[in-house]
Amino acid sequence: MPSENSGNIIEYRLIRSRRRTVSVEVTYEGVTVRAPLKMPVSEIDKFVIGHKDWIRKKTALMEEKKSNRQPVERLTRADIEKLADEAMRVIPDRVAYYAPLVGVTYGRITIRNQVSRWGSCSAKGNLNFNCLLMLTPPEVLDSVVVHELCHRKEMNHSKKFYEEVLRVYPDYHKWQKWLEENGNDIMRRMTG
Repeated sequence: MPSENSGNIIEYRLIRSRRRTVSVEVTYEGVTVRAPLKMPVSEIDKFVIGHKDWIRKKTALMEEKKSNRQPVERLTRADIEKLADEAMRVIPDRVAYYAPLVGVTYGRITIRNQVSRWGSCSAKGNLNFNCLLMLTPPEVLDSVVVHELCHRKEMNHSKKFYEEVLRVYPDYHKWQKWLEENGNDIMRRMTG
C-alpha cells in the first residue's frame, strides 16, 4: 500500500487488528504498518508520512546490512523441533518468574517458529514466543518475556509501557539493542 506526499512514495504492508495505536516496523522484507481495524487509510498514510525520514533511514540501514550479511546455516526441521521443546521447558518458567514482578496474570503460552516476531500478547492474555529465542542470550529471552507481560498492563508501546518494562527489567534497552543487531541473522536461519 503506497503512502504519498509531494511525489515521495513509501510502500508498506498494512496489518489491521484490534489495537488502539499505529506502529511501523522496518525489516529486510520491507515496511509493515499495524493499525486499528477502523482507522481510515488517510490517517494511516498521514502517520507514515510523518515518520518518512525515520522509515527511509531504517530502510537504508537494512539495505546496507543486507548487502553485507553473511550466509547463515539453515535450521533443519529436527533443529526447530528441538528448539521448540527446549523453549517449552524454559519459557513458562521465565514467564512464571516475571509475572508477579510485573503484577499480572496470563493465559496460555504457545511456542511458535516465526520469521518476523519474537513474541506477542493477545487481549485475552495469551502469550506467544518464538522458539528461536533459545538461540539468544538468556537476558534477551527475559527482555522479551517482560515486554510481553507488560502488554497485560499496556497494550501499546507508550511511554507508560516502557516505564513499566524498565521498572521490572532495567537492562531492557541493552538487550533489545542486542536483538536488533543480531536478531535478523537468527531469524534468517529459519528462512535460509
